[in-house]
Amino acid sequence: MIIKTARFVISNTEVDKCPKPTKPEYAFIGRSNVGKSSLINMLTGFSKLAKTSGRPGKTRLINHFIINDEWFLVDLPGFGFAKVSKSDRLAWEKFIRKYLLTRENLYCVCLLVDSRHEPQPIDLEFMQWMGVSGIPFVIVFTKADKLNKTQMQEFQEKYRDKLLETWDECPQMFVTSAETAMGRDELLNFIEQVNKDNT
Repeated sequence: MIIKTARFVISNTEVDKCPKPTKPEYAFIGRSNVGKSSLINMLTGFSKLAKTSGRPGKTRLINHFIINDEWFLVDLPGFGFAKVSKSDRLAWEKFIRKYLLTRENLYCVCLLVDSRHEPQPIDLEFMQWMGVSGIPFVIVFTKADKLNKTQMQEFQEKYRDKLLETWDECPQMFVTSAETAMGRDELLNFIEQVNKDNT
């Protein structure tokens, strides 16, 4: 897939105010500081599309971007260790879950996972919830440039082994780096294929 255009559409906390569900939609979510904004910018080729920050929890809204005027990329608030109040966190979780459960044109969730860390309970629990809820998702490992090839292979094997403790089969996995553009073509080709399969 060649990205020709990528532009911001709307930010909000209410699913009812999202764009009309007339185009395929792919949501990106992950723990705070997983490198989500950097990955989105790398994927689209527009370095300032999603705002990056060294402070975890920067994204607090559902952010819609239209790609090639054909599909929506959605930047969702991170979860985890962002320094926010409990009430804010609960409010975010409520509208994120409502979005994921009710957005009829949501084709896939890309769950971002930092490849430098062992499987985290919060990620595994979120995967379990999506599985039980019937929400299609793939796992996108970020910051792969921080590991060498052998370390990355070992990390993936450990992650698969952990998932297979509770899953019959593993979700599809992608290895990416916002620094080197690793995994860009693979992830964009996946989105392109899913779009074709659903037309």
